[in-house]
Amino acid sequence: MIALIAGLIGAIIGALTARRRKGTAADIAQYAAGYGIAFAVAGVFGGLLLEHFVFS
Repeated sequence: MIALIAGLIGAIIGALTARRRKGTAADIAQYAAGYGIAFAVAGVFGGLLLEHFVFS
């Protein structure tokens, strides 16, 4: 669940970054995908750390 939320937040941040830089629709999609994947991976690791340190 953490990874999903982080991925969505990352996609929103990526899309806004590309729009601020005056990117085309393809640029916005690529930034959204890239940021979304990066944030989702960070969310997976964050969830694993949370599980390890809090619940065990």
